[in-house]
Amino acid sequence: MNMEARVGVVVEGGQRALNTAHGSVVETGTRKFLQQQQQQQQQQQHQSINAAKRSLNQQSQIGTVQQLLAGGIAGAFSKTCTAPLARLTILFQVQGMQSDVAALSKPSIMREASRIVNEEGFRAFWKGNLVTIAHRLPYSSVSFYAYERYKTLLQSVLGFENCKGSASAELCVHFVGGGLAGITAASATYPLDLVRTRLAAQRQAIYYRGISHSFNTICKEEGFLGLYKGLGATLLGVGPSIAISFSVYESLRSFWQSRRPDDSTVMVSLACGSLSGIASSTATFPLDLVRRRMQLEGAGGRARVYNTGLFGTFGHIIKSEGLRGLYRGILPEYYKVVPSVGIVFMTYETLKVLLSGFPTGS
Repeated sequence: MNMEARVGVVVEGGQRALNTAHGSVVETGTRKFLQQQQQQQQQQQHQSINAAKRSLNQQSQIGTVQQLLAGGIAGAFSKTCTAPLARLTILFQVQGMQSDVAALSKPSIMREASRIVNEEGFRAFWKGNLVTIAHRLPYSSVSFYAYERYKTLLQSVLGFENCKGSASAELCVHFVGGGLAGITAASATYPLDLVRTRLAAQRQAIYYRGISHSFNTICKEEGFLGLYKGLGATLLGVGPSIAISFSVYESLRSFWQSRRPDDSTVMVSLACGSLSGIASSTATFPLDLVRRRMQLEGAGGRARVYNTGLFGTFGHIIKSEGLRGLYRGILPEYYKVVPSVGIVFMTYETLKVLLSGFPTGS
């Protein structure tokens, strides 16, 4: 019995030892399994985050061809949609070139629109729209593409790559880059802009019959430099205009997305683009009016009205029409700029997303 008891005690103790050892092995194996599961989950999360970042980078970065195409289509589509208001703006801007300035009536959008329909027909609202598209496709393409390149260059030269959190640094890059992009695009496409202005400013009497006839007539009567009348006023105005537009747009969009990151990209682009257009048009409209009038100097064989250059033209308008004369036509410009700039930015951002799926070209 004692022997059996001792054997029983040994067996019982051995069994407890085996059970304890077995429990330790199971517990250790369980901990290792859970740790492996946690590591796998963390790796999957990191992979998902990296995939999302790559997707966002692919959407925000498109190639050269895609940038040119998106910018050109956005500009042409916007101008076509707002062509009637654009023509009303031009017609009001050039009214002050008449000799009987005192006899001019207060600009009325409805009255002028009715005159166009009755005297020229409904299609006359799009007079010059073909040359507008011919001008806008290269202008918008060069503008958007140059802006992206100037922004990258400025960030590299000024050392702003690591200062993305600095609002003042980003605003400086947007402002300078936008201005340089506008000047580059305007200089490259200016003759088309001048021809477009002369076609749109025509009323019942037709002097220029299409794009090619306009180029030939201007070169024949005014010389090749006649295609660049008003270029100084254009460059002086387009730099601040584009700079303000881009900088206000980028600032508003960044602020909006930081407060409401889940809002639709299309809605954000439309709202911020419209507000940026109002800001830039208000600041630069007097220069735009002077530019239009200088573009029409000597048009159709008429005598020159302003012979004293850019600043002399400003003085002549203020003296004969008052300060309000510098803002003649601002109302249809406001009506035009909200959908115009909003559509162009919205379309550009949408096309960037759509075109990001195509192979990029450097």
